[in-house]
Amino acid sequence: MVFSVPTIDISPYVTARQSADRSFVATAVDQACVDVGFMQILGHGIAAEVQAGLASALDDFFGMSLAEKGQYRVPGSNRGYSPPKSESLSLSLGVEAANRMNDFFEAYNVGVEARSFPHLDLDEADYGINLWPDVPGFQDRVSRYFLEAQRVARTLTSIFADALGTERTYFEAMTDHSIDVLRLNNYALPPGTDVSLDGDLTGMSEHTDFGIVTVLWADQVAGLQVLDKAGKWHDVMPADGALLVNLGDLTARITNDRWMSTLHRVKPPLVGGTIRRRRSAAFFHDGNADAVVGTHPSLLDRGDGLVYEPITVRDHVAAKLAGSRQGRKNLASLREAERVLASSGRQG
Repeated sequence: MVFSVPTIDISPYVTARQSADRSFVATAVDQACVDVGFMQILGHGIAAEVQAGLASALDDFFGMSLAEKGQYRVPGSNRGYSPPKSESLSLSLGVEAANRMNDFFEAYNVGVEARSFPHLDLDEADYGINLWPDVPGFQDRVSRYFLEAQRVARTLTSIFADALGTERTYFEAMTDHSIDVLRLNNYALPPGTDVSLDGDLTGMSEHTDFGIVTVLWADQVAGLQVLDKAGKWHDVMPADGALLVNLGDLTARITNDRWMSTLHRVKPPLVGGTIRRRRSAAFFHDGNADAVVGTHPSLLDRGDGLVYEPITVRDHVAAKLAGSRQGRKNLASLREAERVLASSGRQG
């Protein structure tokens, strides 16, 4: 079977279209989640100027020197700047990288804060505190895109509820104060960098995403690769006007692996010994920190029965972050680790 990432127009859920149109979308999403765990979405409603504003903000920040960007590093926090080689996402799965902390990308994270929900007594340790760089217009441009991506993520969970045949409030109950993070990623060698190109260069090592759903804006530049069910890697890039969407670990838990939390990585191409620049922005919709996520009752009898024990979003995300940021293997992700090791670098 030829591998492909389905393209789905979700506009019936964005505009006031008929229920029959929505049923068609929900069926297509269900099939994509079963077969691939990745999809491309059109009709998402994010204006071109909002996307352009995000791209320009990304360029403005990452165009600064390493020393300037380093002022916005917040160790131990899921906020601010992460320089090249400060992470190894494969460790979030319990897989040892050939060179520890060797992921080549640099990133900048912003997200919802505890004070985003003043009616709740939430802990900033779970939600983080944003650090906005002193770059003209950066906060406004990024915030505009953040709100739009958040809307799209919530639209997708509505589609998920219909696709699974669950009550509409199922996802709403676990995401009404969701840990939402936008991660701006840059794959490039800045002038004067001391980052070496020795060894097996990894843009972003093999990993699954942590939460419920990820909405990805990305350049049409090669690099992103997705692992299929046969253990082969395939190149994926967005179509014109499309956003890439993939499921996270928590959705795999909810569906008892009916839907896939798909392994993916970034292998930036080398041209003449230098990296061709690639940009992306991943919006992670991870769920409420205190939500307990388990398999939906309707899917408990699927396959061999219960696959995953219930876990809080807080504990799951903490274990994954401890792997990628602190270099500690996440021994709770044995199923995902087995898939990485079985792939053996094969590419379709």
